[in-house]
Order: sequence, then C-alpha cells, then structure tokens
Amino acid sequence: MFGELLARYVGRPVRGYTQYSVVGRDTLRRFLRPGDILLVDGDERISMAIKYLTQSTWSHAALYVATAADSIDERGETNALIEADLTHGVIAVPLSKYRWHNTRICRPVGLTDDDRARLVAFAVNAIGTRYDLKNVIDLMRYLLPTPPVPVRWRRRMLALGSGDPTRAICSTLIAQAFQAIRYPILPYIERADARDGVLTDDILRLRHHSLFVPRDFDLSPYFQVIKPTIERGLDYRDLHWESD
Repeated sequence: MFGELLARYVGRPVRGYTQYSVVGRDTLRRFLRPGDILLVDGDERISMAIKYLTQSTWSHAALYVATAADSIDERGETNALIEADLTHGVIAVPLSKYRWHNTRICRPVGLTDDDRARLVAFAVNAIGTRYDLKNVIDLMRYLLPTPPVPVRWRRRMLALGSGDPTRAICSTLIAQAFQAIRYPILPYIERADARDGVLTDDILRLRHHSLFVPRDFDLSPYFQVIKPTIERGLDYRDLHWESD
C-alpha cells in the first residue's frame, strides 16, 4: 500500500515545465507508424530524476501500435501507445496523453512487416503486467530530482532492486520487444579485424534489457529521428514571427 502511495507521489507533475517541441495529436497520428517509439520529455517528479540520472532530455518512451491494442479510453479515443507506468504497470494510452509534452519520434529502419507485427504483438501481450512495489526504499530515491550519486552509478540507479525483472522506466519493456526480433538498439560491438588480409564483420552482443534508458533510442544508429514539422514540408519564410 505504501509503495503505491509513494509511486503516485513521484508520478505527480512538477511546476515550471517548458514546452519547446510540442507536436499535436493529429500531426503525431499522421506521421507515426506501428513500431515507432515516442520519446517524451516528462513533467513528473520521477521524470526529473530520470533525466538527471541519464543526462538526457527524454525521461519516458512509449511504443506506437496504432489500433493493435484494440481499446479506447473514456473519451472514445483509440489507445495507440503502449507504455510502462510505475503506478499502473504496462498499459495502453491515447496519443492525447502527451499533447502538451515535448516529444520525438524514433523509427526502426528497414523493419520487415513480419517483425513489425511480432514487435507490436510482444508489447500488446505485456499489457496488464504490474510492477513489484514492495521495496519502497528503492522508490524513495526518486524523491530527489537530482540524487547525489557518481556518474558511473546513475544508470543502474534506475532499476528497482526488489528482484523483480521489471523496471521503473518503460525502456526495458521496449528493449525486450526489439531484442525478441533481434533488432539492434545499442549492442556491445566487437570490432572487426583483418585476418589473412580479409576484413571480418563486426560481432554484435546483446546488452541486457534492464540497462536501456529512453535516450538510447535517440542515440542509436539504427533508429531514424522523424520530425513532423520537417516531414510535412518546412519553408521558414512562411513562418509568422512576432513583429518588433
């Protein structure tokens, strides 16, 4: 019970959130494809801690599944995103949830239709998974927006230490889904060397899914960043500036 109360507390919005890269719901729907990742610059207490620990703008990630979740919210909007929430576990939510947030679209490049379907199915099947909140000591770290820990420990600070494989941020779920279809995010790389004058291919090794954070999808060389403002055609000369 106390763990759930604490989770709700760290999930509350904080004041002073700045909107500088907001994309409307309809525009997101126009450019998102199933399998895309929507990165979110969150405005909650836990978001501030995650952004500090990961040294990144992005504190949250959700997988776009379009209509695959086969559900609608109380306002009749399709739940098109699947995400992992600290309080509710893995859930499906509508695009409008992030209509006032800074976001970024990251798209896996060259994904086959079959693998895209498997990726989405993996996430859909995870809906209803709950977090283990028994170890409330682990949750208390998020009460500080900037926990005083060395840089080398920050990424591991994101893990819930109860022994449950789930994590406090959604990137673990998404990483598992992509690893299930053998799609790279940020794998360990054994660099190629020349043998008998022939250059061998690099060898990729899986990074454990619990070590992924939202910014990894932005940094990954295997994901394309999609910016709807540019995709729909940008002519800077048509922009309306405040007059002097």
